[in-house]
Amino acid sequence: MHVAIAGNIGAGKTTLTKLLAKHYGWEPQFEDVVDNPYLDDFYTKMERWSFNLQVYFLNSRFRQVLEIRKSGQDTIQDRTIYEDAHIFAPNLHAMGLMTNRDFENYKSLFELMESLVQGPDLLIYLRSSIPNLVGQIQKRGRDYENSISIDYLSRLNERYEAWIHDYKGKLLIIDVDDLNFVDKPEDLGNIINKIDAEINGLF
Repeated sequence: MHVAIAGNIGAGKTTLTKLLAKHYGWEPQFEDVVDNPYLDDFYTKMERWSFNLQVYFLNSRFRQVLEIRKSGQDTIQDRTIYEDAHIFAPNLHAMGLMTNRDFENYKSLFELMESLVQGPDLLIYLRSSIPNLVGQIQKRGRDYENSISIDYLSRLNERYEAWIHDYKGKLLIIDVDDLNFVDKPEDLGNIINKIDAEINGLF
């Protein structure tokens, strides 16, 4: 089984991925932010590095999806290949931070990859307000994220909502603003109960 967690920057994807992997004994697959050679440069000069960063993420996530299917293990994935293509890259293009030529090249590459992979068996979308995202980003204190603007996060949130609205697969939406699944076991328990109900419906 392949479960994936989607959500904006600071929504809590990585944390929830770790907690659910531990609870269910699933193999976790994380977004490559530690070894990513473009992130620092991207947040310093977005228009110069946007295409490089998006292709790096696309490559990384395509590889992950192939590994997930090949391994046959129950896996939980931190962010999907679809978020790059439907949210992050189009947003950079719309903001004038990715050229038409690069965006068309990127889309073509994604469409080729998409034809070769399957979507997750269950997608969990973590819905969050902008103030909550900002608070979480500040709390974790990653240097390269200091320059993220409210406008950028708002644009991403709008695109997430549009994508989720049209999403065709098995979907669970969790509003995270009033949840603290790290410190409150009952909040994590409620999420697990909802996931159990969805998983039981898959079989």
